[in-house]
Formats: sequence, structure tokens, C-alpha cells
Amino acid sequence: QVQLVESGGDSVQAGGSLRLSCTASGNTISTYCVGWFRQAPGEERESIASSHSDGASTYATSVKGRFFISRDNAKNTVYLQMNSLKPEDTGMYRCAADPDACYRLGSYRTTWGRGTQVTVSS
Repeated sequence: QVQLVESGGDSVQAGGSLRLSCTASGNTISTYCVGWFRQAPGEERESIASSHSDGASTYATSVKGRFFISRDNAKNTVYLQMNSLKPEDTGMYRCAADPDACYRLGSYRTTWGRGTQVTVSS
């Protein structure tokens, strides 16, 4: 089984940048879909970005042009580069990996990390 560990969360000022890392162990994720999700207090979990195994990526409208997802298969790690951060980007960021396809994230085969907190102050 794959295990996922996120890191890189921090408290930053609006306009700043962070890079989150999702490192997998137990199996390679090079053929997985890996996505980043955010959950803010009192809100539903939201899909932020997904990295497809074929190299394609998708983003939530709210982060397009600011956030970028990438992979380093040699390190078995997926990154989320977050630029021009806004207070509304605040939340717990979790990565998820599914061996089949990105539209299946959240299925019984999806593995989740525990999350890393991002707090953006105005």
C-alpha cells in the first residue's frame, strides 16, 4: 500500500509563496493520479489541483495561474507550488493518490495523507 506524507505548510502573508510536498512510500506513484485538496474551517473539502499520470494537470478555477502541480518521479514526490497567496487559500491541504484515474479520487482505492496547514494572513 502507498502511504502519503505532506509537508511545507506554514503561516505566510498575503502575496507570499509556499511549496507543498507530497511524498509517497510503499509504492511508486508514477502511474497514479495525485491530487491536492483543501478544507477550510466550516467548509467542504475542495479539489485544488490534480496531476494525471499522462502528464496533464487540472486546477480549480480559483487557483489557475497561481498554483502549479508537478512531479518528481525519482523522489516519488508531487509538489504544489502556490504563488500570490490570498487569505481565502487558508486551509488544511491534503494530497490523495489513486491508482486508476483522477476522476476516481475519493474512491475506495484512494490513499490520503494527513495534511499540512496553510494559513495566509492579510
